[in-house]
Amino acid sequence: MDTLKSSVSWINNLLPEGLPIKTSTVITGPGGSGKPLIGETFVSEWLKKGGSIAFMSLQYPNADFISESLKQITGLDLNDYSKQIIFYQLDVNIESIVEKDSLNICTNLVKPEVWDTCLQIAKKRLPNKGPGLLVFSSAINLLLFSPTYGEKVLEKIIDIIENDKSITYLLSVSTTAKKEEISKLEKAADNLFISNSTKPPLKLFMRIKRVKGIPFLDKEIQIPIKPGVLNHIKGIAEHSRSKVIPEISKI
Repeated sequence: MDTLKSSVSWINNLLPEGLPIKTSTVITGPGGSGKPLIGETFVSEWLKKGGSIAFMSLQYPNADFISESLKQITGLDLNDYSKQIIFYQLDVNIESIVEKDSLNICTNLVKPEVWDTCLQIAKKRLPNKGPGLLVFSSAINLLLFSPTYGEKVLEKIIDIIENDKSITYLLSVSTTAKKEEISKLEKAADNLFISNSTKPPLKLFMRIKRVKGIPFLDKEIQIPIKPGVLNHIKGIAEHSRSKVIPEISKI
């Protein structure tokens, strides 16, 4: 099985043979347990290996925010990889998709059918080099706050990651609320990573529960944290609570 081998020591400890490509990975854990840090570390490694990424990250207000996030967490300058990325920005006030430019597309990701359209665009436009295309979607749990589409969009995402093995999926989801629904997504994933935290002082941990087809270290490890990253993680969580959840709850 083809894998993405990392240059990050703590990832190598857990996945000595790398992360299997063309599989689905779900990072799950309570709010504030470092899921963005884990996910963006894999994103950085993917881009460095020549792969492409479709960002479908629900808690980031715009591309500048995720660019700054990657720089703080991994040191990666996203501007150096502009030909390898598309950023889908959540906008619940539009019907489907509105293109701002070749890199930035406003999308109503709360609607299930929009996911199919976004994936079609990414597969058509982004280069298929290195490890291929990675779809990175964080804070999937926010979609469940939609009274109209929450259950349907979860079913759509589960169907996608179970049946589309042409590309790689990396999703993160908080277990602080909607645990029963989130457990369905956890069961559907090929690979399942568990994040956790303790405080004070805040320490972040990760454990791999399963990986498809390759060996892994079955042990919880502490994730090293760079200065300033904790405030950044708190900022992401605050944006989700104060803006994204109220917007999604209206439709």
